[in-house]
Amino acid sequence: MGPIRVTVRRGAVAEAVHRVHAVAVENGQVVEAAGDPMLLTFYRSSSKPIQALPLARERDDVTEEELAIACASHRAQQQQLDAAGRLLARAPATEADLELGPQEGRGPSLLAHNCSGKHAGFLAVCRARGWPTEGYRHASHPLQRLLLEDVAACAELPPEEVATAIDGCGVLTFALTLERMAHSFSRLERLPGGDRIAAAMRAHPLLIGYEGANDTELMRRLPGWIAKSGAEGLLCAASSEGRGVALKVEDGNQRALPPALASFLGLGDDFAVVRLENSHGESVGEIVVE
Repeated sequence: MGPIRVTVRRGAVAEAVHRVHAVAVENGQVVEAAGDPMLLTFYRSSSKPIQALPLARERDDVTEEELAIACASHRAQQQQLDAAGRLLARAPATEADLELGPQEGRGPSLLAHNCSGKHAGFLAVCRARGWPTEGYRHASHPLQRLLLEDVAACAELPPEEVATAIDGCGVLTFALTLERMAHSFSRLERLPGGDRIAAAMRAHPLLIGYEGANDTELMRRLPGWIAKSGAEGLLCAASSEGRGVALKVEDGNQRALPPALASFLGLGDDFAVVRLENSHGESVGEIVVE
């Protein structure tokens, strides 16, 4: 089966077409695919639940909300800032310890960065392990080596087969095929610490993203599922029964994901058709699978 074709229509004219590759894995086997399940791409923020595994293993004192914010790409809403602040204090660490740059449009506070929860969790792991916090974001730091090992182990790959680069927040990001990403998510809940991560994500979908975010809304519509979006049109998810899925918009445009998710996972009409509106609030087109 070819990639899912998501068409952007303005009036009766097709203005753009996005190709979406998707794969579902259960018990180590591909059970459904559209496009190329062996497409290699970077995990970006979809890897955050896996990067939070050391936090869940090392820190029994971390709350469910704090685990959820460690998995989040948040919008700096007050409840998200509060959760990230509590996790940072529990580390213990301060905002000055966060090796983040200010995020455009969010002011000088580093807590407002959409990856602040992940970084606060990294500091908490460093404290638990007795590792230096300075330089925790660099590939040579033992924390980043541990995260590479965890991502590789979750995907059942040797670490040396996982290519890395630098993510937007300054830490490592990992290149895997969509099939290995889906496989990783299918296994996540059964790994040490994974049950705590999955429970936190299910309990707090609004901490993970925001109202209307693809991952937040998928978890609301499919009880028992966990989901995490990543940059450049990626989304990974898993059911409580162990079906892992990964979808990637080939050109990186996130707008194609809702119709593709509706097609691949059987979500409702509010996902299947994205309405285009002009500045008057008038409907002028739609984004749909064709």
